[in-house]
Amino acid sequence: MNQAEIDYAAVFQCLPGMVALLTPDLVYADANEEFLRNAGRTREQVVGRYLFDVFPDNPNDEGASGMRNLAASLQRVLDACERDTMALQRYDVEDPEHPGQWEERYWSPVNAPVIGPDGKVVLVVHRVEEVTELIKARGGPSGTRARVLEAELYTRARELQELNERLRQAHAREREVALALQEAMLPARRQVGHHAAAVRYRPAVGALNVCGDWYDLVDLVGGDRIGVAVGDVVGHGLAAAGVMGQLRSALSAASRVAAGPGEALNVLGRYAHVVDGAESATAVTTFIDFDTHTIAYSSAGHPPPVLVHADGRVEFLDQATDPPLDARPDPFPRPEARTSYEPGATLVLYTDGLVERRHEDIDTGLARLADSLRSHRGEAPERLADSVLLELLPPGGATDDTALVIVRL
Repeated sequence: MNQAEIDYAAVFQCLPGMVALLTPDLVYADANEEFLRNAGRTREQVVGRYLFDVFPDNPNDEGASGMRNLAASLQRVLDACERDTMALQRYDVEDPEHPGQWEERYWSPVNAPVIGPDGKVVLVVHRVEEVTELIKARGGPSGTRARVLEAELYTRARELQELNERLRQAHAREREVALALQEAMLPARRQVGHHAAAVRYRPAVGALNVCGDWYDLVDLVGGDRIGVAVGDVVGHGLAAAGVMGQLRSALSAASRVAAGPGEALNVLGRYAHVVDGAESATAVTTFIDFDTHTIAYSSAGHPPPVLVHADGRVEFLDQATDPPLDARPDPFPRPEARTSYEPGATLVLYTDGLVERRHEDIDTGLARLADSLRSHRGEAPERLADSVLLELLPPGGATDDTALVIVRL
């Protein structure tokens, strides 16, 4: 029998376990026979209806949390596009033949995403194992011990789930505060002098993985010049946001008085040695001179800026790369390189969240960035920034922060 001959609809109905399919809106798309039999529902009572209209919480139980816990698990699946295994749940079920009468039931659920061609969740597989009889086991000393043990396990699982929920809420609050701090410390999108520039910051999708990346744009003294920089702090949350703010401010100040980007990073590197949490931080800065059509640049362990020339040629500015900011305990001149451009070129600085992917060589991500910039080079900076993020970031969001700065030269 080849694959085309397999009746997967029939296979689904015959699965030896309770399985249902939910839409992203949590509406039942289908349920197999085992699910309907154990839930005590007909297909008409389930398919096409909202999950929590079919199975609400027991209104007579003030401590009922099954609906809230299941909703949180399903949301995690939709957000992260990953399977979520739930702790043992007490989720009472109303007797369909006797409205108002609720049966004490215990379930062990697993929820898994079905990903569509666009990378988004199109269905959620909701697999449930009923363990009510095990929990309520009776009949002799062994049965009593089993019941006591299972009840204890259920209690501990519920306590653990409540603890996880409190931790999740605490992490969410930290994320909100850290993002607010980041927004306050990073410069808003703006025109640098009369030159068009676009900036973007996209936090990671995880609850804690935010606020390690930063960017800066600063007017330089002496002619029509600006400094553009991005950096990345190892670590996340409020601590990383604080370190990020210190390094950004220090580089901004150093750039205004330094002879070039190499000297500015040298000063920043010495400062990083006395900042707790700045270990292995990276940064790259560029000094753009619009009068001479040149860019001077220096990098401290950071991915190279990209110069898209007016004719479409893509140049990675990688000729002045040095270790991260705190790599040398003693002062040491950092390298500096210079390149030229014609009016109409575009300079792009970014952090590694834009190009790095797990199990993928960094060169693949850099090539993807070059292709995107080349194909959209005619777009204005604001639209170009949106196009690049749309093409390079995963549909569900990246697992690392992403900062992006685009300047039209």
